[in-house]
Order: sequence, then C-alpha cells, then structure tokens
Amino acid sequence: MDIDKEVLEILKRTEAVITDSHIVGTKGGHMSVYINKDAIYPHTEETFNLCRLFAEKVKDLDIDVVVGPVIGGVILSQLVAYHLSKMKGREILGVYAEKTPEGGMTLISRRNYDQLVKGKKVLVVEDITNTGGSAQKTVKAVKEVGAIAVAVAAIVNRNPEKVTAEYLGAPFYPLCVFKAENFEEKDCPMCKAGVPINTKVGHGKQYLEAKARK
Repeated sequence: MDIDKEVLEILKRTEAVITDSHIVGTKGGHMSVYINKDAIYPHTEETFNLCRLFAEKVKDLDIDVVVGPVIGGVILSQLVAYHLSKMKGREILGVYAEKTPEGGMTLISRRNYDQLVKGKKVLVVEDITNTGGSAQKTVKAVKEVGAIAVAVAAIVNRNPEKVTAEYLGAPFYPLCVFKAENFEEKDCPMCKAGVPINTKVGHGKQYLEAKARK
C-alpha cells in the first residue's frame, strides 16, 4: 500500500477525519472538514505505525536528530527517532521544541536540547500543517542553535498552496495531502447558513465563549 493511502486508512480507523461540520481552528479559521489529531494519539499502535511511515519517507536522508514542536511533536519525535534508529542501525536522538512567551519556538531551555542539536542534521516532524506556523518556527529554532534543518515531515498537509518547502525553510515531506477550505469568519458560508459551531473539537468552545463576552 502507498504511504499516503496507508496514512488515510489510519486516520479513518481512528476517526480523525471529520466532515460536514462547522469547526473553528486554532488560528480562528472556519472549516467544514477537519483532521482531529487528538483522536490519533490515544491509539498507540496506530501512532507507532504512523511514525514508522514517517521514517520510511525520509530514511534515505542523513539525519542525526528528530525535533517536534510541543505538544504532539513530542510523541512524534520520539517514535520517528526510534524507527529511524532501527532502520539506520545507529542512534537517532528525539527531542522537542518549546513555546516561547513571544509565540515562537525554542530549543534553548534547562533541558539543554540546544547543545544536543547544535551542529547536527535535523528532521522536524509535525502532525497537521494547517498554516504551517509551528513547523516553520521549529525550523527557525533549529537553525538558531547552529543545526541544519534537513527536512520537515508532517502527517497531513491541509494547505498545499501555502505550506511549502519555501515557506517552511526546509525540504517538505508530507505523508499525505488532505486539502480543505479554510474561511475567515466574515466569509464563512456555515456562519451565513446558521450551521452550529462544533464545540467538541478545535477551538469552537473558546470561540463561542469569547463571542459571548463581547
């Protein structure tokens, strides 16, 4: 089975693909199709297999360390590094980048991950790229500590027009592309049609609470 088809099968089995809904994303965009990454991680075998597919995708690249942005990237970095270590017959480290108060990402902390990564060849892993912001900031954090961002890999790229290698600052290897429209509130057809906001996934609950305070 092709990697992209195998990934979509995993997403379906974990019920991570939501369609025909009205969902508010983390950046405020409105969408009718959503990939719920939080539905994947409780299924440990499926997550393990997804990370094996990551490793398969980039196994021919020269990689020393796998870095993921918190929170989901912590799980991915560890398991992708595990699979790459098995495939390459040498230890590949797995660490994570943390958020800064200013909204960026950093490897500089009391964990000393910056020292582990410095001068190394790094793979950045992400779950879903909607805007690509977290992955882009993680690439920047990798470069800021003197490491080489060899590539970025993601489970799903939902915005192939915007989220590209040029935008991220490193070659990009999404496991699959699942394109879905993302509307600003003022242009959202679901809002205009009065479709209720989904409060179970995304930021719908926070969105409605914020509107109620205005």
